[in-house]
Amino acid sequence: MRQVGILGIGQTKIDEHWDRSLRDLGVDAIRAAMEDGGRITCDGLFVGNMLSGISNHQDLLGSLLSDWSDMQPVEAVKVEAACASGGAAFRSALMAVASGELDSAMVVGVEKMTDSGSAQITAALATAADADNEVDQGVSFVGLNALIMQRYMHEYGWKHTDFAPFSINSHANAVHNPCARLRNRITLEQYQKAVMVSAPINILDASPIGDGAAAILLVPIEDLPDRSKIIVCGSASFTDSLAIHDRSDAITLRAAYRSAKSAYQQAKVQANNIDVFELHDAFSIMAALSLEACGFAEQGQGPRLALDGEIEPDGRIPICTRGGLKARGHPVGATGVYQLVELVQQLRGECGATQVEDAMTGMAQNIGGSGSTIVTHILKKTVI
Repeated sequence: MRQVGILGIGQTKIDEHWDRSLRDLGVDAIRAAMEDGGRITCDGLFVGNMLSGISNHQDLLGSLLSDWSDMQPVEAVKVEAACASGGAAFRSALMAVASGELDSAMVVGVEKMTDSGSAQITAALATAADADNEVDQGVSFVGLNALIMQRYMHEYGWKHTDFAPFSINSHANAVHNPCARLRNRITLEQYQKAVMVSAPINILDASPIGDGAAAILLVPIEDLPDRSKIIVCGSASFTDSLAIHDRSDAITLRAAYRSAKSAYQQAKVQANNIDVFELHDAFSIMAALSLEACGFAEQGQGPRLALDGEIEPDGRIPICTRGGLKARGHPVGATGVYQLVELVQQLRGECGATQVEDAMTGMAQNIGGSGSTIVTHILKKTVI
């Protein structure tokens, strides 16, 4: 297998893009990544998306975006893994280039969610849960995560306010990200007074939906500029039971543990070698569980890292340095690609006030469902 690196990145601001269609957003990100990489075409297109058939009445995104990006007749396909669609699309493109089947591949994650009503989007997101055994019983996707958080708080004795630093950190970092949706700081008092969505999850525990697209151009490392190379050195994807009640432990992300362990082995690193971690904080409980599953905290002690300031840009394990899902926004099928674009920005030293000093190794973890599909990638910067 060939080593693969990242030649170009592009992204749009996450927002309510009333004047832009799904295809417009996807094309904007693709063209930005092409320009950044100094290319005008590539050999394949992999599109991460979850909801286009429901919210936009449009499938066959590979054909659509290859056409409007002037890429035809390249191979092009949509990859769906719920909220992990972006990470899964990146992994598919990575394997295509690593195997030698393609000499370059564009990954684009795109989602257009705000044209649909909240009830429609809530129902659409619930398709990432078990239709027979969870959704048909009346539980929403946020409700499932609330049950996980309730159980976690019961088992380990944490209070709801102990999770506030996760959201506060994400919002503080998003202030400095021009592509973030919520570029405002929040306080502990605001967190405590926030409207409850599904107890114990309040509105400031939950990430906002949005419209947006992010893109990455992958090539063999010999095609990267000589001065510095950002290499994909770890990639793994594992699954767990779709329904939470089928898992042996509802408050342990087993797929996160397995995918992180495999990615660490491939990259020849350990958790303490990771300089920055873009985790999947769709809900604050998921931030805590991811930190534990990936070896940054003991089981049941994830909130302690946040309370002690260890997740901030100058902390022991900086997370969500561009706002995370909580404040950057969560256009679900695009999120995994946004995470990787942000890692590249960190490794390039382009993150300004939230730049992690001397960042050389970064990890991104993208979660589909309530922990049923988890994709982990590790990037390294090498200087020639």
